[in-house]
Amino acid sequence: MGKQKALMDKLARTFQIRHMLLRQALAECLGTLILVMFGCGAVAQLVLSGGSHGMFLTVNFAFGFAATLGILVSGQISGGHLNPTVTFALCLLGREPWRKFPVFFLFQTIGAFLGAGIIFGMYFDALWDYGQGTLIVVGENATAGIFATYPSKHLTLVNGFFDQIIGTAALIVCILAIVDPYNNPIPRGLEAFTVGFVVLVIGLSMGFNSGYAVNPARDLGPRIFTALAGWGGEVFTAKAYWFFVPIFAPFIGAVLGVMVYQLMVGYHVEGEAREKKEEEEKEEQDERLKLSSLTTKDSA
Repeated sequence: MGKQKALMDKLARTFQIRHMLLRQALAECLGTLILVMFGCGAVAQLVLSGGSHGMFLTVNFAFGFAATLGILVSGQISGGHLNPTVTFALCLLGREPWRKFPVFFLFQTIGAFLGAGIIFGMYFDALWDYGQGTLIVVGENATAGIFATYPSKHLTLVNGFFDQIIGTAALIVCILAIVDPYNNPIPRGLEAFTVGFVVLVIGLSMGFNSGYAVNPARDLGPRIFTALAGWGGEVFTAKAYWFFVPIFAPFIGAVLGVMVYQLMVGYHVEGEAREKKEEEEKEEQDERLKLSSLTTKDSA
């Protein structure tokens, strides 16, 4: 037992990364991997079983709980963003340094890529069986939609852009409310569950049009994987180059979400807290002046 403990301690010291940003990036990678692995795994079960092993509701629950688990795994180290739009929003507010954004985006995308790879390997035989020996992007027996998002047949690019902007704005507004220390703070340790609930609600109410990516890394990583794994370049050209929408529209939604939250809630609760602090400081200063005056009189 002692030798095993000594060995584990030696391994811990050997592999410990002291560069903080790299440690945080690796945590984001693992957290996003968990998000995509469990979320896309639920989609794979639904599609490949022909509906016998899942439904729209189970997919949404899977993504909601996957977000919770991903945040629980990575949150203590990196904050558990799992989404570059969350990092982007926090950078806009000055709560995170901008140097984090490109690094987190890269590692979140890598994590999503790896998560898609795990599901591909797990359901490899089922994918080939369902596609009758072909990996199809769109149409009958299509399987690319298991990994990345594609629009429903009724959806135009303009409507799709609006869909992703609104979905991401809603996500950012709720997350900012959850992490805002001035606004009904969530009990410590429950933030991950609350964010998972937000993802679940967005999926249940906004998932019909295009699968509510609202996360550029979650969509881009698996899309790159499918392009390399056999679906080919059509994953980028399908549906009038749809892939641009879940990559760029969420950042516009993040800006909108920040503006809406700050203008309607954030600035006001921050202002109240600032005024209360200034009032307390003034009272404390008056008390010190009063005590100083009494001390001077006593000395005289």
